[in-house]
Amino acid sequence: MKVRKIVVVLAAVTLLCGCTNTANTSATSASTGESSAEAAVSSSSEEVTEAADAASTEVTASYDLESEEALKDLCSDYFTLGVGINGSTLENQCLNIPQYMEYANKHFNSVTMTNLMKSCYILDQMGSIESLNSGDGSPALSFYSIDPTLEWCKENGMKMRGHTLVWHTQAPNWFFREGYTDDGEYVDKETMLFRMESYIKQLMTHVQENYPGVIYCWDVVNEAVDPDSPADGSSFMCRTKCGQDPNPWYDTIGEDYVEMAFTYARKYADSDVKLFYNDYNTFQAPKTEAIYTLCSSLKEKGLIDGIGMQGYWGIDYPTLETIEGAINRFAELGLEIQITELSIGVESETDAQFEKQATAYGNVFDMLIRLDTASGGPANITNVTVFGLVDHYRDGDTTNTRIFDKDYQPKPAYYKIKEAMQSH
Repeated sequence: MKVRKIVVVLAAVTLLCGCTNTANTSATSASTGESSAEAAVSSSSEEVTEAADAASTEVTASYDLESEEALKDLCSDYFTLGVGINGSTLENQCLNIPQYMEYANKHFNSVTMTNLMKSCYILDQMGSIESLNSGDGSPALSFYSIDPTLEWCKENGMKMRGHTLVWHTQAPNWFFREGYTDDGEYVDKETMLFRMESYIKQLMTHVQENYPGVIYCWDVVNEAVDPDSPADGSSFMCRTKCGQDPNPWYDTIGEDYVEMAFTYARKYADSDVKLFYNDYNTFQAPKTEAIYTLCSSLKEKGLIDGIGMQGYWGIDYPTLETIEGAINRFAELGLEIQITELSIGVESETDAQFEKQATAYGNVFDMLIRLDTASGGPANITNVTVFGLVDHYRDGDTTNTRIFDKDYQPKPAYYKIKEAMQSH
């Protein structure tokens, strides 16, 4: 899709969903896949056009993309390899940068939209109010934010992780209130279950009918487990947005909102689409047990296929042994395991720090290949997704966790990942 067309629909999307991305906690920033600066800055259409033109014509002397062996091929015996399609608006998403998408298509066989598939971008408040007045009260959905990327995937034979159906942090407040108004009272459980089912049904139906086979799995519920869960795995449901505001899913439906989301997702998903529970800090012992308990219950009911482990890790923390322990624990459930948002940052952008980052990335990939069932390990690891490709991919993006630099040159991390793959 051309940049000019994307700019035309931007205002409509903003009016429809009123979605902002101003979370300032580390957990929320990690979950959106954007830094706070990245989420706050929106480039003008002229700037985006210039950036896209520059990216498409830039010549990289030291890296020949065409002749390079694709990373996705090096790990094909173990798991698929994914990359984040970053962006918090239709203007600033990297779908508009031809070079970014060329690299993504070369090295990866799975993508994840880091923001624009969340409910605040899809729900249409004015249309939902109209539905109350003239229809059955179902929420109205708009697909402007996701269709361009889905179309690109369809044209390029690319698979996508659907991220995410139910998440409290980026769900608009009005969706849970009487009359779909900002200041209404919370609706009752029956009404909210109706809205949840309708939302999941409409979104899945749209994707499956218009882009068949593109989305191969969904993060059905994102971050529902309290990070301060008891060690025994009891009473684990997160009731707040990262410890701040109320969780409206919990407040309107109750603790079984997670099970009901999976129930509806299973009802409407195509038979070959996998359903995942996704969370951050899955390596922390109390939270590991709480997630294990939740997913064990969902598995008993035939509602879940896998666990997504976000990978917002540092150079030195957590230890590989800690991560491995969590993977081994989840593997006991016999579910698929995916590393969904792998992002290893540095404290400062120095050569020494980037070398340490490279070592950390290489060690993680070496561990994942070793733990995978294809290597005789206990874990059925089916996808590893790095949550972005290029550092500072546009003005305002301060992220330095990625494997290429802003000039699309491989960082040391790229070579360490490649080395880890080739060593097995």
